[in-house]
Amino acid sequence: MMAKAELGCAVAMVLCSTVFVACALGLHLPVVAFAAEDAKLVDATTGKLPREQCNLFKGRWIANPAGPAYTKASCKFIYASQDCMTNGRPDREYLYWRWKPYGCELPLSNAKKFLNSMRNKSWVFIGDSILTNQLASLLCLLSKGEEVTQDETYKTSRWHFPSHNFTLAAIWTPFLLKASDKVYNISIHLDVLDSAWASQYNDHDYVVIAGGHWFFKTAVFFENDTAIGCHYCRRTNLPNLPEIGSDFLYRKALQLAFRFILSSDHKPIVLFRTWTPDHFEFGEWYSGGVCNRTKPYREGEFSGDDVDRKMRGVEIEEFEKAVAVGMRNRTRIRLLDIYHLSLLRPDGHPGPYRRFHPDLSKKTQNDCLHWCLPGPVDAWNYIVMKMALTEGDMRYSS
Repeated sequence: MMAKAELGCAVAMVLCSTVFVACALGLHLPVVAFAAEDAKLVDATTGKLPREQCNLFKGRWIANPAGPAYTKASCKFIYASQDCMTNGRPDREYLYWRWKPYGCELPLSNAKKFLNSMRNKSWVFIGDSILTNQLASLLCLLSKGEEVTQDETYKTSRWHFPSHNFTLAAIWTPFLLKASDKVYNISIHLDVLDSAWASQYNDHDYVVIAGGHWFFKTAVFFENDTAIGCHYCRRTNLPNLPEIGSDFLYRKALQLAFRFILSSDHKPIVLFRTWTPDHFEFGEWYSGGVCNRTKPYREGEFSGDDVDRKMRGVEIEEFEKAVAVGMRNRTRIRLLDIYHLSLLRPDGHPGPYRRFHPDLSKKTQNDCLHWCLPGPVDAWNYIVMKMALTEGDMRYSS
């Protein structure tokens, strides 16, 4: 057992680290005595619970003869571009797998229990089209046998479950930052959050937030309303601006978003969803890349590409900094780490079946970034429901 002096030193080191991170994030924290229980809280908040043997994010895909929990016939919330079966995908094996964490089971039928626990609650999904891909999956899992009404406005959609007074909302904000509504030569302000989500943050009990992929688009970046650089500068007609890497830009966005979350008086449960890998092979989306595999990878068969690992590294670093501050002011930030389980599913993307019955004899663009519904994304939401239902005990790991 650790001696009292050693324990005191360890606790002091954690406190110093926390204060340092707070200063780096521009926050002010009271310097208080740090009890041994707080040291345990650090581990719990980052997902390292010694008493909990199950890590929901480590496991393997196993056969699921029962098949998916829903189809297009039973769910009206599937976007056409993700409705792979209706669009003519000929193989079906991708539908018959389920995620099995090592050391525990991941329930596949938590919908009723989840809805009962979420009476009078509101969730919001903040991010890009991959996050709306996930939200569509969750709506399909929850809406079976339930009345659902929809209210849609610009950049925001809301779905209401009247029998539980439960609301799901989506806010489209691919950068999390203030940005122009353009497809090319986008103007992005690295020092201003998108008010579309910041102004509604206080309205929700649970927040699911993610992003990153749009930082690979052609854009000009501003601070203090002054252009400081660009991405793909040769396409912006601003050759005198410096080129800024996507990883730097993503880090800036996360720092600003986490600073806002940590400093807010409103304390919802925040689930930060990690990077989602694509599975383009033999090219990118614009150069003939495909994703035509029909089975999951075996463990160790595929490790992703350098860009995915770099962007994921940025978000893990910034998440850990935010958690160090959040544990002191009771900001509840949790890691929804779906990177590895998604990495193993190259078979889960629409590919050419993002369109209705594509003519495969002609050159067609493949979607190897978004996911078929039903499909692997459903496992993300089974984990979300498990995390929400067990939040009191924090019985999950990152």
